[in-house]
Amino acid sequence: MPPKKRARGRPLKPTTEPGESASYGGDIREEAVKEKRKTSNAKGSVKTRADAVAPAEKILHSFWLMKSEPESRFENGIDVKFGIEDLKALPNQTGCWDGVRNYQARNFMRDMQVGQQAFFYHSNCKEPGIAGLMKIVKEAYVDHTQFDKKDVHYDASSKADNPKWFMVDVQFERMLNRFIPLSELKKIHLQHKAKGGALRDMALFTRARLSVQPLTSEEFDFVLSLEDKEAL
Repeated sequence: MPPKKRARGRPLKPTTEPGESASYGGDIREEAVKEKRKTSNAKGSVKTRADAVAPAEKILHSFWLMKSEPESRFENGIDVKFGIEDLKALPNQTGCWDGVRNYQARNFMRDMQVGQQAFFYHSNCKEPGIAGLMKIVKEAYVDHTQFDKKDVHYDASSKADNPKWFMVDVQFERMLNRFIPLSELKKIHLQHKAKGGALRDMALFTRARLSVQPLTSEEFDFVLSLEDKEAL
């Protein structure tokens, strides 16, 4: 049999998945019940950590960098390849960004809003880097691949009534005027880290393992400006 294709980019499914309710994507339960940290006040009464410490204000992001593999790689007989050309080839140039299995990356996707832009980053390939632009066209909803035993991203610990994993839908916008390689971005990052600059704290280097990363508007604008400049 020929190798099967990965789930990412498959034709979009209806909004409501098996076991999904309208509340998913909004009021979502966390992946595990967190143990309450208790602190004692001077009188010996007990209060939770949440009562003792005011919650930090959440940082909202408007731009993103999302990684996918443009070259064939097989997991359990399934090709996990999905590059920007594969997104372009889909109906309406739109697909679901499934298969994310990192909690922080998942949380970033739950923060995404329709209309926000993301760089399509080619990873785990001969020349990693930014290939083009896409936009978010559907906000976070339940990733059906976590329940599919035949899928490489199946998660037996995730339950339909309390799913762990979510995905968004993205639509191709355009290729960059030139491919911006990781090697060039790294050189700029090191320069900016030493002398100051837009990419000094870029998540691509400070949180390199994340497949979904936030960008500040300053980072996004600077990287986008590189497409019209000669490579370093």
